[in-house]
Amino acid sequence: MTTAEPIAEPIAEPTTRTSPYQHYVYAYPHKTAYRALPDRPALSTLWAAEPKDALSLYLHVPFCEVRCGFCNLFTRIGAPDGLTGAYLDALERQADAVREALGDTDEVRFATAAFGGGTPTFLTAAELERLCDIAEHRMGADLRAVPLSVEASPATATADRLAVLAGRGATRLSLGVQSFVDSEARAAVRPQRRADVEAALGRIRDARVPVLNIDLIYGIDGQTEDTWRHSLDAALAWRPEELYLYPLYVRPLTGLDRRGGPDPEWDEQRLRLYRAGRDHLLAHGYTQRSMRMFRRTDAPPQGADDHACQTDGMIGLGCGARSYTARLHYSFDYAVGMHEVRAIIDDYVSTTDFAHAEVGHAMDGHEARRRHLLQSLLQADGLRADDYRARFGTAPADDFGPELERLADHGWLTGDPAVLRLTPEGLAHSDAIGPALFSPAVRAAMAAYERK
Repeated sequence: MTTAEPIAEPIAEPTTRTSPYQHYVYAYPHKTAYRALPDRPALSTLWAAEPKDALSLYLHVPFCEVRCGFCNLFTRIGAPDGLTGAYLDALERQADAVREALGDTDEVRFATAAFGGGTPTFLTAAELERLCDIAEHRMGADLRAVPLSVEASPATATADRLAVLAGRGATRLSLGVQSFVDSEARAAVRPQRRADVEAALGRIRDARVPVLNIDLIYGIDGQTEDTWRHSLDAALAWRPEELYLYPLYVRPLTGLDRRGGPDPEWDEQRLRLYRAGRDHLLAHGYTQRSMRMFRRTDAPPQGADDHACQTDGMIGLGCGARSYTARLHYSFDYAVGMHEVRAIIDDYVSTTDFAHAEVGHAMDGHEARRRHLLQSLLQADGLRADDYRARFGTAPADDFGPELERLADHGWLTGDPAVLRLTPEGLAHSDAIGPALFSPAVRAAMAAYERK
């Protein structure tokens, strides 16, 4: 997925007056709740008691050829000569340290892998080979035996890069298109032409990667229901196995940054386009898996929807990647501004000690429950009450009764006590529901985060 991760904004409980577009929750807690870890715990200690037989592996590449106007991902534009090679050198050092910290080789197994960014295909074909080698030979992930998802842009989805990825076992290629209408792409400060997008899609299909995902954005200035349907139909012509429909966010420190108060008219436009897009895809043989994700009914499965890590055991390599253990989520420093991002990348490239966690957020039992609730409830399948009880020893209503009652009062939660599931309108309001379920401690940490 190549859309931006919104940074912290004031969070309110969902009401009929709250904007439905508060915050995209694909991980909890958000990285703006992370802080420097004064004790710098050793990775070997953090992972000593963790199950290691079904780990997830994520490699982060913080480079893009351009920075889209809506993007506040941790990435930089371009790379001076030698920087990508130095970055891969650092990835190798980090991989060696992490692999050593994981311990006994016989216990370590990877169940999924993903390359994200930034744009992983910013790397040359030879550098992508090296990236795969790090995952396989340094970390021990068998990329041909597990689902491997890779993000790409139209300009970097070249035949030689795609051949490397297909040959090394990529099962899913996600292309950030955003709009097939050239004027809308320009309005989103995404310089691309539809002809180039179509050519990239042709190359991806020629490479025979099993799952093609296309990202589209609604809420762009000048976008109408007709132009939105035009982009949807252009995407459907390629019969993508998956489609992600993202609402446009305009966040601080991005190219489209526009400050001001709530915009009810824009909220209504985005809700209207969301519903139109949802209904259009449902009518064309897709099933809805979350607010954003739609899968073609006959598409091969790709593991957890939205790549949600319901359990712990995430190994992240790279300066923008997170790692999850049961007691600590950790990463490196986070920024959006170009100067700060470059400084963090430079620090990462010069790092020699990767054996300790530097920045993170401690997880207790209550936060683990909240995370499970969030990541389950925001999926179309919802949360099975018996699964929750088996894992935590309590019922969801025991731990989150008032929050669940508020959702039910708004008509956003179905009445089935066995499965907590959002209604269609509940799914439409996922970006208000999710933030409202954040704990007070996480909200406070996010609110205190200093943007940079």
